Amino acid sequence: MNAPLTMSHQVRLADLSDARTAGRIESFVDELGAGVFHRPAWLVGVQAGTGQRASGYVSERFGAITGWLPLTEVRSALFGKALVSSGFGVGGGLCASSEEAAKALVEAAQSDALAHGFASLELRGGTLPQGQDWRIWDDKHCGFERALANDDEAELLAIPRKARAEVRKGLKNRLTIRAGSEAQDLRAHYAVYSESVRNLGTPVFPARLFRAMLEAFPGQSDILTVFRDDAPLASVLSFYHKDTVLPFWGGGTFAARSARANELMYYELMRHARQRGMRRFDFGRSKTRSGPYTFKKNWGFEPQALSYAQWTPPGQKRRDVDPSSQAYARKIALWKKLPLPIANRLGPFIAKGLA
Repeated sequence: MNAPLTMSHQVRLADLSDARTAGRIESFVDELGAGVFHRPAWLVGVQAGTGQRASGYVSERFGAITGWLPLTEVRSALFGKALVSSGFGVGGGLCASSEEAAKALVEAAQSDALAHGFASLELRGGTLPQGQDWRIWDDKHCGFERALANDDEAELLAIPRKARAEVRKGLKNRLTIRAGSEAQDLRAHYAVYSESVRNLGTPVFPARLFRAMLEAFPGQSDILTVFRDDAPLASVLSFYHKDTVLPFWGGGTFAARSARANELMYYELMRHARQRGMRRFDFGRSKTRSGPYTFKKNWGFEPQALSYAQWTPPGQKRRDVDPSSQAYARKIALWKKLPLPIANRLGPFIAKGLA
């Protein structure tokens, strides 16, 4: 679907299956210094792993790209339909070289939502649209990022005293560290991650999502796992974008607590990332004043409020997938009690609609 000329910017739906189109967008994202969630590879990986369609609008002027709005077309029997920028990410949103290009992209996405019955258009960061029709908030989530230290000892000293003591305990426990992207890494990661999110009351994503994302970012992603003997205790799947490592899907088993495996995992990832040439550590998003929020602050990371926006077409009911909502409190409590095999069987069907 092509939109008409708007302020000299021609907007069109991008065909991400076309290598040339995807390559041009990747170059534009790189030129503007945008994040990993803006990359076509992210959307394509999500599509391969969940079936949620990769989409997005490109604006052009005189044949040059002037803007890009990455979108995942989320379709869920439980949570409805939404255009999300970017699906399964914590960032995304408008990536444009001018206000005119950004406005043209938003208008195209809104027309898409109206024409195809999407319940909302959701932008996670980027340039946020203005206007009474948009719901904008910055009080629910924070991001955490800082520079990596120059060496191992300096990295330890950069961690505040109490958290540093926990890392040192983990270092004394003779745990084994493995980093890779092979089948055994995926198996260990899924075993840990699925147990971790079940304990939090959250449905687990499909296992194929993690495999698809490693394949979408070859050489720019891996899994780091902490083992005691042959048993995985903590594991995290990370992305490497420009000079920054982004630990994204991580967790630990119940046994990880006493072994300090979670603390050791993140310290070892800092070391691993530095060896890969990374200079910054993006600790990801956490709900404001939650347990993970406090954990990251205790590691010396300063919270930065994240701004999101949502537009609901006239006549549509606003989509709510916020797990902190009271509407989900009872469901979360029940999910925590499910046996792990049942949670792992049911979870992927539910979670693929939570993009």
